[in-house]
Amino acid sequence: MGSRLSLDGSVRVVVVGGGFGGTAAASLLKSWAIPFVLLDGRDSFHHNVAGLRAAVERGFAKKTFISYSVTFGDSFRQGKVVGIDPGRQQVLLSDGEELHYSHLILATGSDGPFPGKFNKVTDREGAIQTYEDMVKEIEQSERIVVVGGGSAGVEMAAEIKTEYPVKEVTLIHSKPALADVELLESVRQQVKEILLRKGVHLLLNEKVSNLESLTPNRFQKDMVVWTEKGTEVVADMVVLCTGIKINSAAYAAAFGDIMASNGALKVNKHLQLEGYENIYAIGDCADLKEPKMAYHAGLHANVAVTNIYNSLAHKPLTTYEPGSLTFLLSMGRNDGVGQVKGYYVGRLLLTIAKSRDLFVSKSWKTMGQTMPS
Repeated sequence: MGSRLSLDGSVRVVVVGGGFGGTAAASLLKSWAIPFVLLDGRDSFHHNVAGLRAAVERGFAKKTFISYSVTFGDSFRQGKVVGIDPGRQQVLLSDGEELHYSHLILATGSDGPFPGKFNKVTDREGAIQTYEDMVKEIEQSERIVVVGGGSAGVEMAAEIKTEYPVKEVTLIHSKPALADVELLESVRQQVKEILLRKGVHLLLNEKVSNLESLTPNRFQKDMVVWTEKGTEVVADMVVLCTGIKINSAAYAAAFGDIMASNGALKVNKHLQLEGYENIYAIGDCADLKEPKMAYHAGLHANVAVTNIYNSLAHKPLTTYEPGSLTFLLSMGRNDGVGQVKGYYVGRLLLTIAKSRDLFVSKSWKTMGQTMPS
């Protein structure tokens, strides 16, 4: 990155959101000695890529929550952002405090159903306990229905069948093909074959019609799940994996005019918000033509922080080019499939790369901490 900058007291980068993009940005700012504050409503980073396994395997959840303050010290501030004033360059917190920024990185991420996402405001111990509680619910349930067959749904079904091969698992998906539309057809077909091999029952092209009356993530014997085609599935537990929505609440009032219809922020090739040289959006809340993935958020963070450095050093800005798709699907500890730069990747490589530990050790390393065994 070149030499350290000599900065006056006016420089302070505020990073809103401590997901994969936000923590990557904060780690880079820390290593380059650029003053920053990382803001998040929780006290710990959640490695949600492993959230599904934490819901089925006892003792795994503690590996998926990593304390912010241990890593970032006084540069971390726990708080909820309720507004942004770009004119005054202030971020407003729910307790009334205002934080001044010279540069702002918005990394608010996305939300979705538990256990794939965990956005409840609680401490690390409470968060871990929420996952351990779900493990107990799954242990009691002989018949489990997973609703949604995108990447989270197929991974969830595979995790349950890997940990508990004798449980009856049914995956209900409203579309004819599984996993994400951006994936190669051969990858999506292999996902289907892995699930069938593991003994998952597939109900494709069927939509659940009585979702509102079902209590997710709780053992409840003999629940009846109906589909719009009249199919009836009796279950002891229902797990929702039904897609994500972008967390736009922190910035919607300030930047509503440059938001896409899904709540993401429109950015230029430098990942700057349209019309704002000192504000960047990264990760899920950046409106880019690519899937919402932790891997991409890390790439965005690198570009945004490099550009803040370059702007302070009066150097040209770097650009972000969405590349060809890298997408890895872990199908339990011992299986998986995906693609790297447009090429199919099979079980052996994927198990070594992702499925064994779901990159949790990488996050502990990024945060400069030792992972619990």
